[in-house]
Amino acid sequence: MPKILVTGATGQIGAELTLALRERYGVESVVAAGYRREPSGGLTQAGPYCSLDVRDAAALDEVIAGQGITVIYHLAAMLSAVAEEQPLQAWDINMNGLLNVLESARQHRCRVFFPSSIAAFGPGTPPYNTPQDTVQHPSTIYGITKVTGELLCDYYHRRYGVDARGLRYPGLISNQVLPGGGTTDYAVDIFYAAVKQRHYDCFLRADTQLDMMYMPDAIAAAMLLMETDPGKLTHRNGFNVTAMSFTPAQLAAEIQKHLPGFTISYTVDPLRQAIADSWPRHMDDSAARAEWGWQPSFDLPGMVADMLAHINAKLRNG
Repeated sequence: MPKILVTGATGQIGAELTLALRERYGVESVVAAGYRREPSGGLTQAGPYCSLDVRDAAALDEVIAGQGITVIYHLAAMLSAVAEEQPLQAWDINMNGLLNVLESARQHRCRVFFPSSIAAFGPGTPPYNTPQDTVQHPSTIYGITKVTGELLCDYYHRRYGVDARGLRYPGLISNQVLPGGGTTDYAVDIFYAAVKQRHYDCFLRADTQLDMMYMPDAIAAAMLLMETDPGKLTHRNGFNVTAMSFTPAQLAAEIQKHLPGFTISYTVDPLRQAIADSWPRHMDDSAARAEWGWQPSFDLPGMVADMLAHINAKLRNG
């Protein structure tokens, strides 16, 4: 039975991944680690929790050694839009944090999951059916940290034998945890606005097509990749994964099937629009499907129906 550490456990992915891992491996087998964001009761009361700044190498090593950690899901990071406002801090958190994790993994023989992103691509990348192996010249600090992270994980595998694996996530949509400064945050915000105000003012253009994934699929993908026999993997880091690709206008139209009175307007944020325009429209994830059996469960209609059901229930229950 693995002993798992989840860094960034209070974030959008980490909070739900921690609960899924505890359900799979047992509550005491999964240590949740957060830092700045206040943890939910589910994280602190239903299993081990610690406050941890991944930039503190000594503190990180103490947790890993003291808890007997064998697997690290490293999710602590600053996201795209916020990172552009604080690039030096983004580099510090995203890169020095990852380096500390990989160093501790090397010393304690841990396996590592590192989430990369669609942001690892750039304006020179083929925008449609973006290949698994292609040009990666991102134009944002967030994207630069993700490309560097992929390469660093590959280096630690080749040089030291660290079993580091990762995915290139598209935009992620969750009904549990609010997003924290990403370019695709609109695809979560729009549901709360639709239910509460019946109107949403979007910060991206109506025709901005991007890859997206519902959080249950994102969690399943991470766990499936980490459970796969390493002998089956040709690639290790930066697997393209996707489930659906749509524009804000298409998402709004799907919501209107459930809420006919819902309307949408557009006040474009130049920063986030520029970031979105530098990303692919749709990734080719055939390598993930072939090497470890990736298959999403949610398409756009299924995701919208499930999101609205959960958000309506959440708002009814306070």
